[in-house]
Amino acid sequence: MKEQIKEIKEVIELPLQKPEVFKKIGIEPPKGVLFYGPPGTGKTLVTKAIANDAKATFIKVSGSELVQKFIGEGTRLVKDIFLTAKEKSPSIIFIDEIDAIASTRTDDTIGAEREIQRTFAQLLIEMDGFEALQDVRIIVATNRPDI
Repeated sequence: MKEQIKEIKEVIELPLQKPEVFKKIGIEPPKGVLFYGPPGTGKTLVTKAIANDAKATFIKVSGSELVQKFIGEGTRLVKDIFLTAKEKSPSIIFIDEIDAIASTRTDDTIGAEREIQRTFAQLLIEMDGFEALQDVRIIVATNRPDI
C-alpha cells in the first residue's frame, strides 16, 4: 500500500505539519478522505499511523456510536467531537463505519431515520460549515462504499 500511504500523507499529514506550503501555493488543503475496503485491510491501522506521524490528537468514533436514542443527542455528540478536535489540534477525527449514519438519504419520515439524517447533517455542517476546521482533518471508513 505504499502508493496509497504516500497519497494519504500528502492529503492529511502534510497540511497539518506544513500548512505554509498550501498557503504559498494558494490552495485549500483537503478536509479529509474516505477509506473503503473489506474488513481487515488496515484502514484503522493506517489512520492511527498517520496521526502518530503527524503528532496529531487521534479521535476515533464508530458511526454506530453517533446513532443515539433520543432526539438531539447525536447532533450534540458530533458538535462535541469537533469542539474537542479543535481544542486539541492538530487533530485527526476517524469515523469508522460511517455508513451507519451516512447511507443513501431517503424521504423516510419515521423518527429514528429522521434523527440519523439530522446527525449526518450536523456532521456535514461541522465539516463544511462556516467555521474553519483549522488543524483538524477527517478520515471516514466504510466497508460499504456503495451505500
